[in-house]
Order: sequence, then structure tokens, then C-alpha cells
Amino acid sequence: MEIQQTPASDADGAAVDHVRIFDTTLRDGEQAPGFSMDRRAKLRMAQMLEALGVDVLEAGFPQASPDDFAAVAQIAQSLRTTTACALARCVTGDIDTAARALAGAQRARIHVFLSTSPLHREHKLGMSRQQVLDATATGVERAVQLAHEVEFSAEDAMRTEPGFLAEVFSVAAAAGATTLNAPDTVGYLTPVEIAERFAYLLAHVRRERHVVFSSHCHDDLGLAVANSLAAVGAGARQVECTINGIGERAGNAALEEIVMAMKVRGALLRTETRIDTRKLFPASRLLAELTGQAVPRNKAIVGANAFAHESGIHQHGMLKHRGTYEIMRPQDVGIAETRLVLGKHSGRAALRARLEALGHAPDDAVLDALFARFKALADKKREIHDDDLDALARGHDPEATGPWRLLRLDTSAHLGAGASASVRLAHEDGGEVAEAALGDGPVDAVLRAIERATDTALELTRFQIQAVGAGGDAQGEARLAARHAEREWNGHGLSTDIVEAAAQAALAIVNRIERQQPRERNPVSQSPRGHAAPSPAIRAAGAARREISP
Repeated sequence: MEIQQTPASDADGAAVDHVRIFDTTLRDGEQAPGFSMDRRAKLRMAQMLEALGVDVLEAGFPQASPDDFAAVAQIAQSLRTTTACALARCVTGDIDTAARALAGAQRARIHVFLSTSPLHREHKLGMSRQQVLDATATGVERAVQLAHEVEFSAEDAMRTEPGFLAEVFSVAAAAGATTLNAPDTVGYLTPVEIAERFAYLLAHVRRERHVVFSSHCHDDLGLAVANSLAAVGAGARQVECTINGIGERAGNAALEEIVMAMKVRGALLRTETRIDTRKLFPASRLLAELTGQAVPRNKAIVGANAFAHESGIHQHGMLKHRGTYEIMRPQDVGIAETRLVLGKHSGRAALRARLEALGHAPDDAVLDALFARFKALADKKREIHDDDLDALARGHDPEATGPWRLLRLDTSAHLGAGASASVRLAHEDGGEVAEAALGDGPVDAVLRAIERATDTALELTRFQIQAVGAGGDAQGEARLAARHAEREWNGHGLSTDIVEAAAQAALAIVNRIERQQPRERNPVSQSPRGHAAPSPAIRAAGAARREISP
């Protein structure tokens, strides 16, 4: 039997209720087309979700396949602070299989479900009301014998007659269910209707005080998060959700949006979770990496544009006070900082701020001239990068920033034995240089070769690749950050070949370093130089944090 938690209090002394976060990324989310994961990927995601702080982790549907059974068993054994949960239909075979999969869990929950709506009773189950009630009691009673706790879900609850739904839940509670889940399986209701339904259930379901009501909302009408919050407002104390909102059809309620809504609007909702919100962005990016499915740029909380501003009016406000256009800090969700994206909508204030950050201090007259050139360049390019601004500030053509140019790039991957790369570079002094190197992969190898060719030590600190556009011929955008001479430098590259994009980004960093810190150079030979050992700095590239956003 579950223990009822003592409500916490906010700064005003008012009661703040704990809302459990039931994560179903690896069950309802993973079963959706395009989001399938193998066992190793599921385990990595499960470990991330436990670190995030989810209360219950639904690891899968063990009866579905031997591989799903094995994944649930492995995840259940690995969890230490999070309850492991497995899904089962309200039939003995499913329930027993779920129990076996959860045998190694420190805390196990069996989640049994049965359809209750007239549509499902007639066309899916072929069962009468009494048969549904009997099957509910039998299934829950069996699950209670095999797990620490039992959740009962009435599938298609929101299209079930309210009186009958209350009767089904009363039977489930009497049989021992400690969580009663009323899902909006097809995302049909509105927030007002959801709130009314949960208020009705709380008033009419016969149960012990410790029994928790749960919400599970789908996003068919784009209302999943709003409906989940409405359910919480009406008394639900568990929310079922997924990272990035993945799931059947249009998906589930997005965990990160629900959690941050409770955090930002805590004074209104009087609820809290135990989620470490600083891990929301890493969890989102890990899921994108494991599934190969990109997070939309405009996705709330974790999208690339969630804390990015290009409008000049917005940027001016942000430079004056962050609160003008942001209701939460990017650091609260695990994003390093707000980005003021420089583009055709940006204003003078943002341009001046970024130039100063790059070491330039133009007076008003110079800034006016730079701003005119900046706007002309912004009309040609979607986004202006640091190397573009450096070139503008120094009076150079941003389209030919030099001094290094990439003439040739060849890479070769060796299965199980890393990769090799060779580059030929041209310098503005008229010479050329060729170099080759080995690496953990093609990108690592080409970065080592560029470091050798330019004699520039780079300590790679961030490497991000993302697609620009759609389709097999989409361009890859590479963003690198590296330390050199106790300073961090950023580079950007764009190509249909991601290795070439990474090479262009690395050269952008090298060029910025050489333009700002010119040094005595030996004449460059037309033939390859000797192969010196790669520096410890470039060897760190293999261990650098990689953020992959397909």
C-alpha cells in the first residue's frame, strides 16, 4: 500500500501538493512509429530518466515480445530510486509475465488496463458492463499479489459514461489498486471538460485516502499539456507523460512542459515535482540522439529557439532586463545561456553587445557603418556568426575570411579500427600544406589533420551537428567550440557532408585565432609536412561532449 505524502508548503505557508511524474517514454512513446529503440538505447534512456527524478518509469509491455520482456527486466534491475513499472492487459497471462519481468526491481508497479467506453466495449472487447467490472476486479486482485503497487487504467476513460467510469474505478480500488488512471486516450476533451471529469471522479469514486488519481492525455488536438494541468488543478496527483511529448499519433503530454509549468506557475497551481529541471535539456537531446528524431526548433522548453531571440525589439529588451521576454532561465532546464541570434531582424544594441563580447569596441559612428554592412549581409545569410562579425569589424569581406581555405578533404573509416583523414589547405600567403591523421572517427581524424596542418592546438569543448532542411540532400550544420590560449573560440560550417561541415567549422576557429593573434609563420611547402604526434589538446576531441541533433 502506498504512503500518502505530507504536503509541503510554499513561501506563504500554503500547502503544496506533490505530483508524481509517471514517465512512459519507453512504453507509450517508444511504440510510436519512428521512435523505436533497441535494448541498449532503452537502458541509457532509463538511466537518464532516473537521474532526472521521475517517480515511476514505465519500461515497456513485457507480453509484447521476448525483447520487450528482456528490456523491462534489465531496466527494472538497474533502477534504484525510481519505481519500475510494466504494462499488462487485465488478463492473467499478461499480469504474470509483467511480474516476472519486474522480479529484480527494488520497487515494482504493475499497470493493468481495460477499455471502458461504449465504443471499445462493443467493437474492441465485445464485453458487457458487468463483464468489464468482473475483469477489472480479477485483474487487479491478481496484480496485487505480485507487485508492490498496482495501477489501473480505464482505456478511453474520457469517452466512458461518467457514472460507469466511477463504478469501474471503485471496483479497482476495492480490489487493491492504489493509482487510478483516467486517460484521454484519443485527445478528445478540452481542459474545462477534463477538470469537470476529474472533479466528478474525486467526488463519486469509493476509495481509501491514499489512492491517487492519474492523468494520461494524448495530443490529437494539441491540448495534452493543458489537459494534464487542468487535471492536476482538479485534484489528480500523478501525470503520465513523455520526454519531448513522443507517443502514439500526435504524441503524449510533454514531461518538460508540464514540469516547467508547475515550476514557473507554482504560486497558482500549488503543486511541485521532484524533477531536477536542469536535466530536462540533456534528457531531450539524449532521446533525439537515440531515436534519430529531431526536436523541432520551436518546441517549448527544449527547442533550439526556446531561449533564442532575433527580433531587434526583443533583443533590446533582453539586454536591458532578461525578464522582459523570458519567464524562466535557460539554466533552469539545462541550457547554458540565452542566445541573441544575429540576423536580419536584429538591432544595433544586439550587434554592439556581440561585437564587444568578441573584443571589438566600435564608437557610435563606426557602429552605424558596421550596422549597415551587417544588415546587407543578413539579407543574404539566414544567421550571422562570430567569424562574420570579426570580418566586418576588421573591414574584410565576411564571405572570404581566410587566411586558411580548404582545398581537398579525404576520409576513410575502418570498421572497428577508427578512421583516417587527409587535408590540403591553402594560405593567403600563397602556399599550400597537406596533412593526414588517424582518429576515433572521420570527424576526429579531420580535426587532428587540421591541427597539424595549421600548427594550432585546439581543445575541443563542444561539437554539435544538426540538419538544415529536410531530405537526404539536406545540409549539415556543424558548430564547434574549442579552447586555445585560455580563451574559448566558436566556429561554424555548412555542407551536405557533415565531415566537411566540421572541417569548415574547425578552420573558422583557426582563422579567427590567426587573425586576432598573428604569429610568425614558416614558409608553407607545396608538399606534405612531417607527421608530428597529435597534441594532447586535439586528442581530447575524441572524449569531448557531442550533442547530436539530427
